[in-house]
Amino acid sequence: MPALWSPSPDQIAQAQLTRFAHEYAGIDLSADPAAGYDALHTWSVNDRGAFWSAIWDDAGIIGQRGTRTHTEPGDAMPGTRFFPDGTLNFAENLLAPGAADDLAIIAADESDQREKMTRAALRAEVDRIASWLAAQGVQAGDRVAAVLPNVPAAVIGALASAKLGAVWSSCSPDFGVAGILDRFVQIEPAVLIGVSGYRYGGKAFDVREKLAEVRAALPSVRAAAMFAGAGVAAADGWTDWRDCASDAQTEFAQLPFDHPLYILFSSGTTGQPKCIVHGAGGTLLQHAKEHRLHCDIRAGDRVCYFTTCGWMMWNWLVTALQAQATLVLYDGNPAWPLRTALFDLCDAEGLSFLGVSAGLINALRQAGDCPRHTHNLDALRSIASTGSPLSHEGFAYVYEAIKPDVHLASISGGTDIVSCFVLGNPTLPVHSGEIQSAGLGMAVDVVGEAGEPLAAGEKGELVCCAPFPSMPVAFWADPDGTRYRSAYFEHFENTWHHGDFAENTPAGGFIIHGRSDATLNPGGVRIGTAEIYRVVERVGAVSDAAVVGVQNGDDVQVVLLVVAPGGMSDALRGDLKSRIRKDASPRHVPAHIVAVDAIPKTRTGKIPELAIKAWLEGRAVKNRNALIDAQVLDHAPPALGE
Repeated sequence: MPALWSPSPDQIAQAQLTRFAHEYAGIDLSADPAAGYDALHTWSVNDRGAFWSAIWDDAGIIGQRGTRTHTEPGDAMPGTRFFPDGTLNFAENLLAPGAADDLAIIAADESDQREKMTRAALRAEVDRIASWLAAQGVQAGDRVAAVLPNVPAAVIGALASAKLGAVWSSCSPDFGVAGILDRFVQIEPAVLIGVSGYRYGGKAFDVREKLAEVRAALPSVRAAAMFAGAGVAAADGWTDWRDCASDAQTEFAQLPFDHPLYILFSSGTTGQPKCIVHGAGGTLLQHAKEHRLHCDIRAGDRVCYFTTCGWMMWNWLVTALQAQATLVLYDGNPAWPLRTALFDLCDAEGLSFLGVSAGLINALRQAGDCPRHTHNLDALRSIASTGSPLSHEGFAYVYEAIKPDVHLASISGGTDIVSCFVLGNPTLPVHSGEIQSAGLGMAVDVVGEAGEPLAAGEKGELVCCAPFPSMPVAFWADPDGTRYRSAYFEHFENTWHHGDFAENTPAGGFIIHGRSDATLNPGGVRIGTAEIYRVVERVGAVSDAAVVGVQNGDDVQVVLLVVAPGGMSDALRGDLKSRIRKDASPRHVPAHIVAVDAIPKTRTGKIPELAIKAWLEGRAVKNRNALIDAQVLDHAPPALGE
């Protein structure tokens, strides 16, 4: 299949990845990028100490690396620690680069308001909040929890916490009280930072009463600050964000490489959210590698990833400060007042890099929007997509309707590693439906049930066969590591089992077919949900869908839930089955097609297939508060019959 896009010889020559390969590994990517990258990747996973040391040097990491690159044995999973003698401060590494008058942040919202902050101003704000935190007695290891929209205060709070060595954990203000407490009760924060109100879809939401409930249920909180948002004043009894100040002088705490930086949470749709602790050094090195080499982000670039503070892509975005890029934060609905709001932002602020969800790309495609005819997009070099697999039609849409000469990087990783296993490569072609390559330093493979490597085109489990620095430091309140090992290392010995159903491609890329715990097994044949979604997304009468496998005796029935604004009919059911049979296979054809008013989603926009499966099977749906648009789960499930 011909490539949708290929970098020019000049683009390959100028890529930071090309320079890195030559300088640190003696590999020339210009002559044969595919073979060259394969050699570079092999070196990066076989000599991990040398590779991650090269990333440290190339990114100009501030800190003491120490004498050892990793502990021995160097292939223990879990167990290997990188730079065990090293020390650094995460915030210092993000704040030190760049000139004082360089723009650090451009904040935008639905109403087209802008707030711009230079690096000098950001440093001053971080110092102010760090001083206030220190005055509240916050020390290294204490937790600072935040309920904030994607605004500069969130970046400032996270970096102020990191300056002291406190551990930052955040979620977005659209979470309900139970959803917030499911997360924060577990980690016992010393400080709570909240917002008084936020806007979404043109509406203002006052969340002061909700946050009062949250604060009352967190006895560990000894200080609380509130940022005034959406025109709503800060609540009484909270320190106004603008008044957070102290005479205390703070320094960048020099802490061990693995010192906890963030606590991120799993979606919590099948049980209480897991509290995943990520270390400062591993997060910093991994993001520096991805930003500079895989995304080719440079000093002065303007980088936007549409995200909330409850998704790991927010943490990923913040680290782009280390590459001397300008963060472009967007707060609100990315499709309001127009579906092309983010492309308006591209033109207004000259974005170099735009990250979105696959769902947004599909929504634009289904609506027939054509940004290349309505927008300039001259500065835009890269578009990234994640959250769910991007369909072939989504790939084609980007090049046909958004920009023909853009690097489209479908990426996949997750909260578990606060980064990517497989992602883009600015020196290689983009093929429809494929993620371009495994990340450098990531020994990614696709294996069968016995752990045997599979050939290109065979579907199996996505795994990582060697340690990497951004593996979680631990799970919170898991002192002996039992839950940690159970989550990733019980399926295959000494191998990270990520839980994605995937395949390698002949071009050296990857295709993700969905979560392996949500794959379908009708008649004992394993198929991925993405194969059905791809077909359904092309049906104009369907605006949203979810597909699950429901147990029926000793077999599994495929059930397709659809949102059909024009109404469900026998003709539409027949059309869906016919298309799925023709474009996927007879095995993919649903036994039942059920019309619903809405498809539940996680807070990051993913379809909770396991929760929907539980509902259809008449079982309790745990942590329903982790979902939005979940009203369908309040009703009795449809009788599916035989």
